[in-house]
Amino acid sequence: MKPVSRSNLSDNAFEAIRAEIVARRWTIGERLPNEAELAAMLSVSRGTVREAVRALVAQGYLETRQGSGTYVLSAVDAGAALTAARRASLRDRFEARCALDVEGARLAALRARPGVIKRLRVLLDARGEYDGMDKKGFVERDFAFHKAVIEASENRAMAEIYDFFSNSIAETIEATIGQEVPEPDMAAHRAIVDAIETGDPQKAEAAVRQFMAPVFAALDRKTMS
Repeated sequence: MKPVSRSNLSDNAFEAIRAEIVARRWTIGERLPNEAELAAMLSVSRGTVREAVRALVAQGYLETRQGSGTYVLSAVDAGAALTAARRASLRDRFEARCALDVEGARLAALRARPGVIKRLRVLLDARGEYDGMDKKGFVERDFAFHKAVIEASENRAMAEIYDFFSNSIAETIEATIGQEVPEPDMAAHRAIVDAIETGDPQKAEAAVRQFMAPVFAALDRKTMS
């Protein structure tokens, strides 16, 4: 590992350590050298290393274990992954979102409690219909509802993935109010909650697929035109 330049020590230490992680200098689950050793490698203070490590933890590259040390959690370049996802076609992004929404609803039907169903209905009422005015606010409200469905699955990994790709998912929502594809109406949204409330995972899955069907049909027509 090369010593960092002196222009912005914290940012440069962050990039130096991140580069080593992405290059697989340390394997997933491996413990990093301690703070003093990293400081010596980079020719910076321990405080600078501490700040860089804190940022790497926040971005999901590292995790700290109390009394044990700092370990590599992921070697994936999160920025590159997000960029690649946003460059995918609109259909690809809808298909990825559909996969998450379908499984989220299916698991929610198996696990959701009455309080969760009530929360979904409150969020759906807050979402309302798009009135052509506050586009940003509507996208945020619609995303909050769909994210709550994923959270109702009680699958933490799925919720984290949904958050990670939140910008891409928000863009699919924007597409439904930008005349590229039809916006699923309140009845289609309500059908998802109703299906989850039945406790039948097959009904929940079918409700999401029905919800998405007009979107995919529109995308198919657009491809053929």
